[in-house]
Amino acid sequence: MQLTETTLSSKEIFSGKILHVTHDEVALEDGTHALREVVRHPGGVCVAAIDKDNNLLFVRQFRYPYGEVVLELPAGKLEKGSTPLENGKRELLEETGAVGYSYISLGQVYPSPGYTDEIIHLYACRVQEVGDAQPDAGEFLHVERIPFLTAAEMVLNNRVFDAKTQIAVLKAAALLQSGQI
Repeated sequence: MQLTETTLSSKEIFSGKILHVTHDEVALEDGTHALREVVRHPGGVCVAAIDKDNNLLFVRQFRYPYGEVVLELPAGKLEKGSTPLENGKRELLEETGAVGYSYISLGQVYPSPGYTDEIIHLYACRVQEVGDAQPDAGEFLHVERIPFLTAAEMVLNNRVFDAKTQIAVLKAAALLQSGQI
């Protein structure tokens, strides 16, 4: 068993500012054909920024698809011409006003591999200084500092719903506990 699919044809059915959607026909390993709808996304980045008192910097923002305010770590989409780390530093500064140092990679996650090719790069860092946030036009955020242990408990008690935030908090908590951050 090879567990592969071969693209036979691909047709873009939507092209937006961020997302592109394709309708693809694929050949399965048994020779049959299937259709796939794929959301193409440039990828994203998420940063678990830890201050000197071991608080994590979070943002609360209204997320239209869910119709509610969501608690998240600073994050954003990847911009062309910049590395994921450069994007993470930019997003942290824009959303929280913080400048980080001692960045470490927490790896990558595939948020929903059944229908999108998005990859989110996760980082942790220490906070050097915090100034004024510089959100993008139309981006309205409330910055919060939450003690690391409280944040981990919130994830475990299903009080943080954002997947990238859950993963980054728990990975960073494990590294903090082992003295690697």
